[in-house]
Amino acid sequence: SAVAIEGNAVFHGVFGVVQRPGSRLATASESPLTPRQEEVLELLASGHSTKQIAATLHLSRETVRNHIRGVLRALGAHSRIEAVAEARHLGLI
Repeated sequence: SAVAIEGNAVFHGVFGVVQRPGSRLATASESPLTPRQEEVLELLASGHSTKQIAATLHLSRETVRNHIRGVLRALGAHSRIEAVAEARHLGLI
């Protein structure tokens, strides 16, 4: 994920999580997310924007926003990146 930083400040940083492919910790029955929320979360984790997720899943942007709000609520996160980090921590993605 990337975030634009406005202003004159210079900042360089990297955020990442290392996980082996296929090493999910949680099973589908343990997930607090609906199947659609899981799809949206996977796309968020891949760096997709709301508009890109909507196009990929053939949904309206507002529907995608609702799913993202549901993901944030279910994971107790306050941002998309926090939701992705928490989902990785829980082994959901």
